[in-house]
Amino acid sequence: MTPVVVLAGFLGSGKTTLLNHLLRTSGGTRIGVVVNDFGRINIDAFAVSAQVDSMVSLSNGCLCCAVDGTELDEMLAKLAGADLDVIVIEASGLAEPSALVRLVLQSPGVSYGGLIYVVDAVELDAVPHLERDLALADLVVLNKVDRVSTVPSLPCAAPVVPVSFGRIDPALLFEVRPPDTGPRQLSFDDLEDHSTHTHASYDSVSFECPDPFHPKLFMDFLAARPEGLFRAKGFVRFPLGTFMLQTVGAAVSFTPVDDDAPTQLVLIGAGIEPESLTDWLLACVADGPVTEQDMLWVLRYAR
Repeated sequence: MTPVVVLAGFLGSGKTTLLNHLLRTSGGTRIGVVVNDFGRINIDAFAVSAQVDSMVSLSNGCLCCAVDGTELDEMLAKLAGADLDVIVIEASGLAEPSALVRLVLQSPGVSYGGLIYVVDAVELDAVPHLERDLALADLVVLNKVDRVSTVPSLPCAAPVVPVSFGRIDPALLFEVRPPDTGPRQLSFDDLEDHSTHTHASYDSVSFECPDPFHPKLFMDFLAARPEGLFRAKGFVRFPLGTFMLQTVGAAVSFTPVDDDAPTQLVLIGAGIEPESLTDWLLACVADGPVTEQDMLWVLRYAR
C-alpha cells in the first residue's frame, strides 16, 4: 500500500517551501502531492497554479492535485491506484491535523506514513493549540532556525529536526529512489555520502544480524529509542516471520515479507551513537522460545 505522509503546520510556517524542497531533492521517487488549500506550488521554473479537483503531472514524474476537505478521501483513492512511491498531503494552515490523520487511517489502499508538523521558530507564540498539535506529531520540523539567536525547545515528545528554508532530508520521511532508475528498496548505499547536502549533520548506522529478534525486546527498543533517532528502515527477522520496518519519527509500521532474510536495518539521526545502538539491537536477539502471543507486540503495527 502507498504510504501517506501528512504535512501540517500553522500559516506561514514553511510547509510549501518544505514540500518544494522534497520534490526537488527526491531523485526518482514518484510523489503524489495533495494540496488541501488554494495555493501555488513552484518546482524550479515550472509553476503549478492549484485548482480544486485538478490533477497535474509534474515534470519529475510526480503528480499534484488540489482538493477541499470533502474531496480528499476521493483523491487519495485515485492516487492509490497510480504508480506512486509516496503521497504527501500538504494541509491548510487552518486544518485540524487530527481530522486528516483519521481520514488517512480510514482510507482503503493507502497506509499512514506519519504526521510531520512544521513549526516557525520565529513565531512560536502566534500558533494556536501548539501543544495539542505537537502531541499528535510523529516528527516535528522546527523551521527558520537561521532567524533566531537561540533554538527554542518545544513541548513535545516527538523528535525535533531543526532546519532552515524547509531543507529536510527526504530520506527522513520516505524511501528515496535514485534518479533515472527503476524501483530499488532499502539500499544501504543510499546514505553513504551526504557531505555536500544541506543535512550533513545527520548520521546513519547500518546494522545486520542473522539471529532472529524477540518481538517484545525489539518493540521496547523502538519505544525507548534515542531522541535524535529520526528514521529506521529495513527488515527485521523474528522467529515467526520477517517484516519490513518503516519508522518516521514516532510512527511505526511493519509489513510481512515472504523472504526469511536476516535483520538488516538503517538508522538515521543526529547525535546518535553507533556502538550504543548496535549493542542495544544485539540485546534484542531472542534467547528463548517466541510464541504467537509474543508476536502481537509487532502485529499491532502491521499492515
